[in-house]
Amino acid sequence: MKKSPAHRPLEPAQLAAVADLFSVLSEPSRLRILQFLQRGPATVTQIVEGLHLKQANVSKQLGILTTARVVERQQQGNFARYSIAMPLVFDLCALVCKSVADLAARHAKALAP
Repeated sequence: MKKSPAHRPLEPAQLAAVADLFSVLSEPSRLRILQFLQRGPATVTQIVEGLHLKQANVSKQLGILTTARVVERQQQGNFARYSIAMPLVFDLCALVCKSVADLAARHAKALAP
């Protein structure tokens, strides 16, 4: 891996924070919820209906995303509305998806006759 002169090695606490974020983003249903919330704030019921997931699972995943400060929760009367608190995750996901696609294309080209 090429080291950029502008990049300094991360401190252990920083590495732990990055690992924690990647851990939070490693669950497909959490990514689906984030993708849903990219359209705008939503309640648990709207997420459940929009993604056809179980309410208990959505609530659990939102709890993890909220604890990680990736989403935020705002109480509105008898319900809570969730929204994106860390829009950077979409840039990160796009970067990873592009890297995966590039790797797959190189692999396919290497296997072609």
